Amino acid sequence: MNLDVSLMDKIVSLAKRRGFVFPGSEIYGGLANSWDYGPLGVELKNNIKQLWWKRFVRSRDDMVGIDTALIMNPKVWESSGHLKNFSDPLVECKKCHARFRADQLGGACATCGGKEFTPAKQFNLMFKTFIGPAEEQANVAYFRPETAQGMFVNFKNVLNTTRRRLPFGIAQIGKAFRNEITPGNFIFRTREFEQMEIEYFIAPDDDWQSRFEEWRVEMRAWIEDIGIDLAHVHDAEIPEEERAHYSKRTIDLEYDFPFGKSELYGLAYRTDFDLKNHQKFSGQSLEYTDPDTGEKITPHVIEPTWGVDRSVLAVLCDSYREAEEGKEKRVYLKIPAKLAPYKAAVFPLLKNKPELVALARTIYDDLRKDFMTAWDDRGNIGKRYWAQDEIGTPFCITVDFDSLEKGDVTVRDRDTMKQERVAIKELQEYIGGRI
Repeated sequence: MNLDVSLMDKIVSLAKRRGFVFPGSEIYGGLANSWDYGPLGVELKNNIKQLWWKRFVRSRDDMVGIDTALIMNPKVWESSGHLKNFSDPLVECKKCHARFRADQLGGACATCGGKEFTPAKQFNLMFKTFIGPAEEQANVAYFRPETAQGMFVNFKNVLNTTRRRLPFGIAQIGKAFRNEITPGNFIFRTREFEQMEIEYFIAPDDDWQSRFEEWRVEMRAWIEDIGIDLAHVHDAEIPEEERAHYSKRTIDLEYDFPFGKSELYGLAYRTDFDLKNHQKFSGQSLEYTDPDTGEKITPHVIEPTWGVDRSVLAVLCDSYREAEEGKEKRVYLKIPAKLAPYKAAVFPLLKNKPELVALARTIYDDLRKDFMTAWDDRGNIGKRYWAQDEIGTPFCITVDFDSLEKGDVTVRDRDTMKQERVAIKELQEYIGGRI
């Protein structure tokens, strides 16, 4: 694909200026690759998570949800292989001592241009902390680098309390932490991030290839559902030498980001690696008993993983539009209405006319009972429209003098800019039917 660095700059600028994403700890000079979600960003992020939960948990009868701890018994990570295998190759520039991932080095140091580096050594990505007041080896613990292990160690608890039959899945949305060597590209790669993840358990003799394909199709359907053009998404088969230690097959669903084609989501076949290891190290049975035959088996796992922050970034990148309108340029986010931070904005035509303001306020108060709704009475109506376009608000509602007489308002569409009169009493239905 053609790299578009300027688009990335525009996305980052818009995100800060309009309250989607702020640099973390900014008043203290920030913290490298730390980001905070602002008022609009948290709405977009939550809308994505809620849509995902509805689609993959609440709408399916073979799925249950869970929410597990960020810090787990360190033996979990020994059993899962993360303490031994969860690492990246690290090199150091001999000139300026900047450190980089060896497999992502472009041949020259990105800091000083130097071309001499130390031999690569493995750098573990686990974030270490201590439990209790003493910083001793016996008190070492780790922030989880993935949400998956919380689901594996609770497999028996879920099985006993829900009486699920294979195949079934456990889903979770939550934070994970990785001490990345070279984070970057805005919210694409950070040390603290959020995952939406499923461990889908199947019988050992099930056709895992077919199950794998079913989830690949599901993941692509989700991408389309959040408004991302599938022409910008590519399946990348990961070769054995690059796969995680637990995976027998992995594909990355890559997206054409402005900085290049990179992983958006991942899909892995983890076999029975995790359950068997946790059973071995814990001494607890994590077997599944077939209710019909009484046979005890260790299920295998298909794992689809979605990055929340990367979803936000991909939605922003794919929805960003610029249009020439006369001598000016209109910027708008063509975000699906169901994901937009605000579903509608309400304007009184003139802020110095109390009767218009009063009616507009009544409409605003009624709408925000059901929809996130913005209020704006500043400046001329055209500038208000464009301000809402830039944050992706799909509908702008203007209350004018005809509204006082006829009981209707002007509703403007973000994408087409077309306007139509809609009865005030029908606004709830009008907006609800379009999101």
